[in-house]
Amino acid sequence: MQKVTSYVGIDAHARSLVVARLPEHGGEPQIVELPNTRKAVHRAFSRWQREAELRVCYEAGPVGYELYRQLTAMGIACEVIAPALIPRRPGERVKTDRRDARKLARLYRAGELTPIRVPTPEDEAVRDLVRAREDVRKDLVAARHRLGKFMIRHGRIWSAGSRWTRRHAAWLRRQRFDHPAERLTFEHYLLQVEHLANRRAALEQEILAIAHTERYRERVARLVCYRGIRELGAMILLAELYDFHRFATAEELMAFVGLVPSEYSSAGHVQRGHITKAGNSHVRRVLVEAAWAYRHRPSVGPRLKRAFAGQPPHVIAHARKAQVHLHRRYTRLIGRGKRVQVAVTAVARELAGFLWAGATDAIA
Repeated sequence: MQKVTSYVGIDAHARSLVVARLPEHGGEPQIVELPNTRKAVHRAFSRWQREAELRVCYEAGPVGYELYRQLTAMGIACEVIAPALIPRRPGERVKTDRRDARKLARLYRAGELTPIRVPTPEDEAVRDLVRAREDVRKDLVAARHRLGKFMIRHGRIWSAGSRWTRRHAAWLRRQRFDHPAERLTFEHYLLQVEHLANRRAALEQEILAIAHTERYRERVARLVCYRGIRELGAMILLAELYDFHRFATAEELMAFVGLVPSEYSSAGHVQRGHITKAGNSHVRRVLVEAAWAYRHRPSVGPRLKRAFAGQPPHVIAHARKAQVHLHRRYTRLIGRGKRVQVAVTAVARELAGFLWAGATDAIA
């Protein structure tokens, strides 16, 4: 006799799970609260698994993917849902764990939820390392701002070139303050900047070492053929996207990183606005930063010559084509009076398409 299907929505938290089980046809959900431990999950779902075929979902969030991995290891179909794509009623103003679990179960049964791709443990480990470097980078920017504002308040203005270079660092170390409180404050800010800069450098060395392993070497080498993409940027793209083949088209990748325009169209009237900024902000930042390189005329400098060495001719031709096309795109937008930031964002969107085509061999 074939088992009936139960659709299960889980509102997951660090210490507890609220589970709503919904029959395949009609009926009210059964709601149970469990401690979020492997033992409790195994006991409950093993019992329910004997009663029905389970299809389970929960939102992606702070609890990560351990619950997904435990359930799939038990032979239970489980999906992790993209929170931003869960339908929401405009009038909803009450939010509880039980309501959330019930809502997930109902929407999952109706096929209205969008699952995400769950990374392998190795992919997740590399992504965590890349994001740790991103956190340190942000902390370093904030620490430099604090030190810079402190120096300005005390009339110590650097005017001998770019800041945060070796010359600037040597100038900072030569600064002296008479009041003990000012001296302690300056030393605190300076030590924090130096510590974070060292941590960032150490993490970057670890990431670059991973970039040269067999798992990543070939994919990184292909991405760095494109202007504006260095090894570190390539590793951020690969750590966050996992695999370019998961996107059926370049447009899917563009939408995933939030580089497509928002749109409000009704009754034959089409209105497009700013980019959606949905999806992965880390990838979007790398693409926008790389897009600034296409302001300059196409050229192949020493770095790109090294990147091209050993690459197939069609990959090199595609990277050269990207330079020509994206520079032309930028100059045309500027010529039409678009702001520089708008033009660079448009180039970043098309750069995502070129990277997708190059990484998936969908090269025209």
